[in-house]
Amino acid sequence: MTAPMRPGISACPACSAAPAAQALAHQDTVLEARIALSLPTIHCAACISAVEEVLNAYPGVHHARVNLTMKRASIEASPDVMPDALVRAVGAIGYEAHELDAGTLSATTTDKAGRDLLMRLAVAGFAAMNVMLLSVSVWSGAADATRDMFHWISALITMPVIVFSGQPFYRNAWAALRHGRLNMDVPITLAILLAVITSLWETSLSGAHAYFDAALALTFFLLAGRYLDYRTRAIARSAAEELAALEVPRAFLLVDGQETQVPVAQLAVGDLIRLRPGGRLPVDGVIVEGQTELDRAMLTGETVPVFAGPGQAVCAGEVNLTGVLTVRATAVGQDTSLHRMADLVAIAESGRSRYTSLADQAAKLYAPGVHILSGLSFLGWYLYTWDLRTALNIAAAVLIITCPCALGLAVPAVTTAASGRLFRRGMLIKDATALERLAQVDTVVFDKTGTLTQGTPVLTNLQAHPAEAMAIAMALAAGSAHPLSQAIVRAGAAAGLVPAQVHALQERPGYGTMGQWQGQSVRLGRAAWVGAQAGAQTSAWLQIGSAAPLQLTFADNLRAGAAQAVADLQEQGCNVIMISGDATPAVAALAAELGITDWQAEALPAEKVARIAALSVAGHKVLMVGDGLNDTAALSAAHASISPASALDAARVASDIVLLGADLAPIAQAVQTARAATRRIRENFTVATVYNVIAVPLAVAGLCSPLIAALAMSLSSITVSLNALRLR
Repeated sequence: MTAPMRPGISACPACSAAPAAQALAHQDTVLEARIALSLPTIHCAACISAVEEVLNAYPGVHHARVNLTMKRASIEASPDVMPDALVRAVGAIGYEAHELDAGTLSATTTDKAGRDLLMRLAVAGFAAMNVMLLSVSVWSGAADATRDMFHWISALITMPVIVFSGQPFYRNAWAALRHGRLNMDVPITLAILLAVITSLWETSLSGAHAYFDAALALTFFLLAGRYLDYRTRAIARSAAEELAALEVPRAFLLVDGQETQVPVAQLAVGDLIRLRPGGRLPVDGVIVEGQTELDRAMLTGETVPVFAGPGQAVCAGEVNLTGVLTVRATAVGQDTSLHRMADLVAIAESGRSRYTSLADQAAKLYAPGVHILSGLSFLGWYLYTWDLRTALNIAAAVLIITCPCALGLAVPAVTTAASGRLFRRGMLIKDATALERLAQVDTVVFDKTGTLTQGTPVLTNLQAHPAEAMAIAMALAAGSAHPLSQAIVRAGAAAGLVPAQVHALQERPGYGTMGQWQGQSVRLGRAAWVGAQAGAQTSAWLQIGSAAPLQLTFADNLRAGAAQAVADLQEQGCNVIMISGDATPAVAALAAELGITDWQAEALPAEKVARIAALSVAGHKVLMVGDGLNDTAALSAAHASISPASALDAARVASDIVLLGADLAPIAQAVQTARAATRRIRENFTVATVYNVIAVPLAVAGLCSPLIAALAMSLSSITVSLNALRLR
């Protein structure tokens, strides 16, 4: 039986402060602390309003703003405002919060690349429409000086637009050529430039035809494909950067018994550090003084807090729940376990980046063929006619008609249609190649806590005990931040119970809470503390006076759609595995409930990565589904990955797809849609190939002018786009 712990994790004890000089009449300088909080459970405008209202009302907070897309709050406050206090304030209204190091995070990401592409697309489209209007006049019979004037006006419009709008292609083509290779942008660039050069030549010789409209139409269609491709991607920070931001920025250093607040970067091995309840450990170390319970859920997936006392080793990132600790540092900075996890993520991300998309595979074969064909056409016609003008026109037509516009649209058109379909089902595609990789998966690895389960402990036997006893339990639980205590308070409130009048409340770190009720001693906590026998089931125990202790049991309920997702994936032929850091009994029970025969319990983050690597070496394509800090490296190492919207920031960033709702059923639908999308992409490649087989001989034979070639290219692009829409 599991009892997942998801306390609001706060950092110890202050955020990095950035001075904000504000000139006053008397030239004093006021410093402001800039605090960043991760808010993984917010999902709507009402959440934003509630969180902002609480934060802005907090004493000392000058301004708080919540970003729903990034699920993050940015707060400007007085230097004496502590992040852990803000975390508790947000937690009091039901929202999970974690402190991020504002100094580690980069500046707010803007959509600069998207705006840049859209602006170039708009300019190319506007210019193409105007030049086509001028071309209509030429086609309608304008001749001699009038025709030449229209051609020169078209040239004046086209030249700056081609230079401006085509820059994404030019830069990519030059980068490829500089490294001795070819990509799709090389023939694109040559086709655009050759169309413009041919048109300028024809215009200077008073030729009957110029192809400025073809060059602009080509640029417009290709930019449209590039923008569609961009729209399928999410602008997100590196998962390793997010992990680094979770490291505690400051700590209380003990020097001769006196506490001094210092940046974590100044800590050294051997230093003594004071950690208060609610604080997150900034270093790896050993407890010198104090007893407590530690929440390791974010690091290991363990759902039950563990008792910790003098002599016990602790790791950076663990949360101190109850007692005050003095810890001697054994590893700091880049040597901590949390930083090593970030390194695992970075290594895994770099491995995934070597994946070659279908479009790139096609480009390797297509680009050299296009250049060779165009060059041979030029050479053949020049030797046949000894007319440079004719040979150049035909070479330009071949380049334009074979230009990979259809191939360029084949992937983004399908990806956009599939992304829209999945978005309506509650899934957000973040990576451009995610669908292609998702379509290949044959093995699905699930985390347990917070992924297959809801990640929140639920009291299961409230009705089995007298209302008076539960009222006492509520009163004792209200004085503790322990996740099981919070579950008792929630369950009692839902049942309409009123906490009993318990006096002299006192929390014993690592054991529980005690007090006095009607002259009797009452206790709520660990089994051994109240004289009970602990079992495998997650429990808290209530003792009233000398009466026998009452067992309060807890469960971690399944997420909606978890059973359906597992069953559907197995029906699709996927091997489903569960790997969790939780205890063996809890993992075994859930595996049996869901029909998962292959499972692993008490797995460390590195062991998860190792298991996925072993499956990959064996030839399997692995989909990882997880939500915690301990899953980030595994999410990055897998062939494809999914995380819920309630996941930690670092897990969401490491994932290819984010599940926006609480229901897991769409995961199986996503795999099915990805496989359908890949079929459409291959169909589009077939359409583009058939088009080239028919059109290229006509261009090589001199039967297509560059203008006709541009029209044919546009027709193939439209065909590819319509085929992609079948996914909807």
